[in-house]
Amino acid sequence: MLEYYNNKLKIESCELQEIAVKYGTPCYVYSLQQLRSNYLAYANALQNHGHRQQIFYAIKANSNLTILRILQQLGAGFDCVSGGEITRALQAGSIPEKIMFSGVGKTHAEIKMAIELGIHSINIESAEELIRVHAIAKELNLTANIAFRVNPNITIDSHPYISTGSHNNKFGIEYNAAFELYKHATTLSNLNICGITCHIGSQITSLEPFMQALDQILQLTQQLTEYNINLSFIDIGGGLGINYHNETPPTIAAYVNAIISKLKHCKLTPHIEPGRSIVGNAGVLLTKVEYVKTTANNNFAVVDAAMNDLMRPVLYDSYHEIMPAIIKPQASIKKYNIVGPVCESGDFLAHSRDLALAAGDLLILKDCGAYGSSMSSNYNTRPRGAEILVSGDKTYVIRDRETIAQLMQNEQNIDVRSILV
Repeated sequence: MLEYYNNKLKIESCELQEIAVKYGTPCYVYSLQQLRSNYLAYANALQNHGHRQQIFYAIKANSNLTILRILQQLGAGFDCVSGGEITRALQAGSIPEKIMFSGVGKTHAEIKMAIELGIHSINIESAEELIRVHAIAKELNLTANIAFRVNPNITIDSHPYISTGSHNNKFGIEYNAAFELYKHATTLSNLNICGITCHIGSQITSLEPFMQALDQILQLTQQLTEYNINLSFIDIGGGLGINYHNETPPTIAAYVNAIISKLKHCKLTPHIEPGRSIVGNAGVLLTKVEYVKTTANNNFAVVDAAMNDLMRPVLYDSYHEIMPAIIKPQASIKKYNIVGPVCESGDFLAHSRDLALAAGDLLILKDCGAYGSSMSSNYNTRPRGAEILVSGDKTYVIRDRETIAQLMQNEQNIDVRSILV
């Protein structure tokens, strides 16, 4: 996806320097080729085992409508965690039957919308939520399709903020309580119990945690079958990691093959919810060096992107490889801390990187397609940057750069003098 040609970095057939000149910085740039390749790796691996269209892309990773429309056209369903994401999935062309709804804090309005739409499943995460979903379905005189998100208490080797499958996490129903809750659900008239789901975390770089979780889920499904609770699907969730900095995650094909191998004696349809592994390495953040500042202890490159544009470094202490848009062979290389203009000491994008830099240089942060733009904010009244899609030698604006006027348009211009009287 990224390669140098005559010392200029290209994404597909487009020079990133030219993208910066045309669209400004900071901005996110995505490769259609890489996005499509990642999705098809899942689709082809499933198809090799006779399974089709069981991919529910996790919208939270990157919710840009154009990206969603591309994935929808490729056959994806969508895993949503808010009413807003359900609306995005519909706007992208999805049918309700290919939308899942997860999340621990679904509101009355969100549940009502999901039931009225008749989505694929509402994934129940607590006994209290089960009661609420049934009450709303009964009030509407409709049947809600539900699955239970079961927490198997699996510890993963990842940042604690993106672990979701241990007893310390807020997600899902405790494994030991799930069977009784399934039994209780059979007594509720307006529910269709159709599946079981599990999600143990994100940026997982080993198959073992997935297999441990799947073993537990399969043991529970056997109990349910013996009790005559017959499900139609089993959802192992997402969480497959990517290579940010010397990680060695399994390939998508290996991940799918391992899951299907575990399910070879199971009649339930397998579902998966990839997010990061589809969009993560398909996107980069393009930023310009505003100042090079040297102090007694550090060299700082102050760039025009900040923590509000890419939150992952300050939130997770995450690593993103940095590449110059143009290689300067004779330039002096020094160690730089790459920092932004936001008034926080936590506003950094990278520490101690060997680079040759001057004001005006362009830098590319790799692997920013997931949880980059989708987690961005307007802190310090900073408009969010544009998002650009590259296909071969063509570029497309898929999100306009925000303006400061847009940031203030919903704030009321009231006469404060009358309040202060």
